[in-house]
Amino acid sequence: MVSDDGNKNKPRNLFHRRVLKSYHKRQQIQQRMNTSTTTSSGEDGAAAAAYREDGDSVTEKRFRVRENEPIDKSSSNNSIITTTVESSSSSNNTNTTTVVEVLTESKELKYGFISMIGRRRVMEDAIKVGVRVRVRVMDNNEFMFFGVYDGHGGSRVSLACRERLHYIIEEELLELNRMDWEKVMMTSFSRMDEEVRGVGYEEDMGRTVGSSAMVVMVGKEVVVVANCGDCRTMLCNRGVTVPLSHDHKADRPDEKKRVEAAGGKILNWKGSRVQGVLATSRSIGDHCLKPFLIPEPEVTVYKRNEWDEFLVIGTNGLWDVVSNEVACEVVRKCLDGQIQRRFPERDSAADAAALLTELAIAKGSKDNISVIVVELDKISDIKV
Repeated sequence: MVSDDGNKNKPRNLFHRRVLKSYHKRQQIQQRMNTSTTTSSGEDGAAAAAYREDGDSVTEKRFRVRENEPIDKSSSNNSIITTTVESSSSSNNTNTTTVVEVLTESKELKYGFISMIGRRRVMEDAIKVGVRVRVRVMDNNEFMFFGVYDGHGGSRVSLACRERLHYIIEEELLELNRMDWEKVMMTSFSRMDEEVRGVGYEEDMGRTVGSSAMVVMVGKEVVVVANCGDCRTMLCNRGVTVPLSHDHKADRPDEKKRVEAAGGKILNWKGSRVQGVLATSRSIGDHCLKPFLIPEPEVTVYKRNEWDEFLVIGTNGLWDVVSNEVACEVVRKCLDGQIQRRFPERDSAADAAALLTELAIAKGSKDNISVIVVELDKISDIKV
């Protein structure tokens, strides 16, 4: 049989076609590498292919590290660095992004945090930490802002809260003539609820997207907590837990009474739910369930004292399986002075947040988990 030289390079089957395509692609890359005298090392460069002496290609992963701007642009002492590591692989056309929060010890206020997807398929939690907010009517005292947002139906509203709510609160504080924390938080949460009705709200099914919101502002003398939904903040004082918020669950007696007075119903479907849909009775967004769901937060103003040790702020992915008392005990052990002296390079607050997350997963949490731990034990040394 005489082979046709003109047809010997034609693909015989799907596998052969892929081999030829890969071969021609390697040849093109090799030619560009031979003609190029310099190799670009730009931050946004694509993954390159390395070659062995035998001509086989090996996928090389090129990493890039980005350090975002400090969260508080007005402060030079901000201790939070957000590092994003991205790995690109040309063999399977997939991109993997891992976000690592690196926290160094702050001379002003020590805190650590973690936010992870857990056993969910999508990430709907969002957090905001370390934002300085100045209060004009309190002699320009500064507060440190912490926010935890637990989205449902999507991440649109929780991400919007992360980007905007602290700015709205600061704007409301600037307009005050006398201090009224409840008024500030009520107005701010209501404005945020209106803002999520943006362009394309109806088209992308935005009416069914919402988020619980927890805002904590730490000052020299007080801690202000505003809660709307089922996130939670707990303070430890001499080993005793002090709840600074109460979950807005659909089966809470006063919330059930309010929902029914507005014409809604609490139905039991895998637990008590407003209209059989949502387990929380307050949230930002979720306009399909108005007026049964409201964006009004419950506000707590706690006066700090010398025995306060730390705050734990988290989403219900933590609190559904870990009690206040257990969380208090775990964090106290992580912040123990002996451990800090043995491992001075470790960030105890960040370790405590990570340990609480691991504990929640071990105890069967099936939700996204976000935790912030804020140390309060050295009140005389903290400057916020």
